[in-house]
Amino acid sequence: MEERLTMAHAIWSGTINFGLVTIPIQLFTAIRSNELRFHLLHDRDGGRLSNVRVCDTCGKPVEWEHVVRGFEYEKGRHVVLSDDDFKRVNVEATQSIDIMEFVESSEIDPMFYETPYYLVPEKKGRHAYALLRDVLGKGTKVGIARVVIRTREHLAAVRPHDDALVLELMHFADELTNQGEFDFPAKAEKASAGEVKSATMLIDAMSAKFDPAAFTDKYREELMALIEARAHGQEVKTRAAKPRRPTNVIDLRDMLDESVAQTRKQRRKTPKRTRVA
Repeated sequence: MEERLTMAHAIWSGTINFGLVTIPIQLFTAIRSNELRFHLLHDRDGGRLSNVRVCDTCGKPVEWEHVVRGFEYEKGRHVVLSDDDFKRVNVEATQSIDIMEFVESSEIDPMFYETPYYLVPEKKGRHAYALLRDVLGKGTKVGIARVVIRTREHLAAVRPHDDALVLELMHFADELTNQGEFDFPAKAEKASAGEVKSATMLIDAMSAKFDPAAFTDKYREELMALIEARAHGQEVKTRAAKPRRPTNVIDLRDMLDESVAQTRKQRRKTPKRTRVA
């Protein structure tokens, strides 16, 4: 069953600005979604169901040409904004990636990172683009910038990645949930020396050099196999996974030691990936 591939298209055009330097660029997504998309069907006749926008005031369907965006400032009362309103708020911000400072990449908690995009230079900006990329590539700093995409301002990091500059959208600090809202074990709950030793041995036994190509979406693959088979009038036998019970604290050391033994045995049977010392 063939899957449709679409040509990459720019989702945003503007400039990278740092100091007095301006680089014209286009923004392309760096992620390809492999999510399987399903249609909603009528179970009686297999007909596709359509999404109809119905007004809750008049009860009639509404065409896209009559749809506007509104912010509810009081219950049932909205301020309506047009596309021009979103652009008018800060015209400069909607057309540029403004680098405000450069920081050490190690200072950024990975939790702040959200979505990566490729920054592709226009013809006139290739030299300055290459210069910024190469200078950043020689060090460990990234540019911290602001950018507006689709009516929302983002914090972002500009960093080199092979031949490209990548824009990594980031969360603002107030978007991250405070850890204090959750009940995490206190550091005072110390494990025994034996448990620490066994857990360390298990981590060492399972350590390898990260190879993203070694991991695939197995759930998607099995779901596609089921779809392929059913499309040809066949069925695929599946078996339900047995639920795993939480490890009893009393058995923790034994379970760790057994895991180490099983991991080492499995590693001897399978092709070796580069180990991490």
